[in-house]
Amino acid sequence: MVNLFFFLSGEHEDLPTSELKTILETEGYAFHNLEKLDQVLRLEADLGCIEVIKRRSAFTRLCGLELFNCEAKIDSIVKALQSISLDDYLEEDESFAVRVKHVKNYSSEINGMFLEKKLGTLILNGTLKTKVNLKHPDKTLIGVLTSERFIFGVKLVEIPAKPFVDRRPRRKPFFHPSAMQAKLARCMVNLASPKIGELVFDPFCGTGGMLVEAAVMGCRVLGLDIQRRMVRGTIRNLAHFKIEPEGVVVGDARNLPVRKVDCVVTDPPYGRSTITFKRTTGQIVDEVLASVHSLLDKGRRVCIAAPKTLNVQSIGTRLGYKHLESHFVYVHRTLTREIAVFEKV
Repeated sequence: MVNLFFFLSGEHEDLPTSELKTILETEGYAFHNLEKLDQVLRLEADLGCIEVIKRRSAFTRLCGLELFNCEAKIDSIVKALQSISLDDYLEEDESFAVRVKHVKNYSSEINGMFLEKKLGTLILNGTLKTKVNLKHPDKTLIGVLTSERFIFGVKLVEIPAKPFVDRRPRRKPFFHPSAMQAKLARCMVNLASPKIGELVFDPFCGTGGMLVEAAVMGCRVLGLDIQRRMVRGTIRNLAHFKIEPEGVVVGDARNLPVRKVDCVVTDPPYGRSTITFKRTTGQIVDEVLASVHSLLDKGRRVCIAAPKTLNVQSIGTRLGYKHLESHFVYVHRTLTREIAVFEKV
């Protein structure tokens, strides 16, 4: 177990933390909370979890091996750096670069570029035959200024945003305005807690966004939609990413042609751009939560999106689920999504 710090996306206040912890729990990695700061989560965890986070996470931007943390003052930072030995982390003749990230919500009088140069000089003078290489360093040392604190360590992995940009709804062969962004779809899959190779089911698959994200990270996928046009569109999108689903079926979520799945991730139709076949959003959510209940083993999860005004928590608990968590995501003036996670008990 080592001390790690994760620099998280600022796109949502608490989804990145929940996603990260759920991934570790799903994959069986023990961890202990050290501290939650603005866009930074400090954990004591197994170093082996890094590759899993890289493969699965949507809202984690990078992970570092923590060397020290202190108050965000130049004197304190310099003192903390001088109190540790970098010989275990920077070998003779290795090149390095120092990068400082500044959380936007946190105002600091410290200039990031000045701090990079200051720390770089101290490291250069305090290590044996190391050299600075700002473009292609052997190792990158990362500092984060946040919440009156400075977290500093060796960068272990950085998660690029480009794959999610490439999979955003308008980049896919089949598009519909109700489609969810790839990052949020991936996060919802993670909150449903499937292991690699398990079957993820979306009973309102739409354009296939949930299925694409689940399949890309190694799950088997099964989709259903009442509209034949959507099913054809999902098949096109899956084929575009060379994904072979277990099936994509035209059917009604009230009468599922499925016996068992490992988890359910779905974003039922609501809003002006969707077709609900004269059923209210409340009826649709109630019916799908009732129908998927028998498909799940005890302890398995449903992650569902619904308008905040619906109060999906009460629907799920009335149907016998345990409500684990909810997150609220602003979409536009008339819609805030509730991302709710339920467990079968």
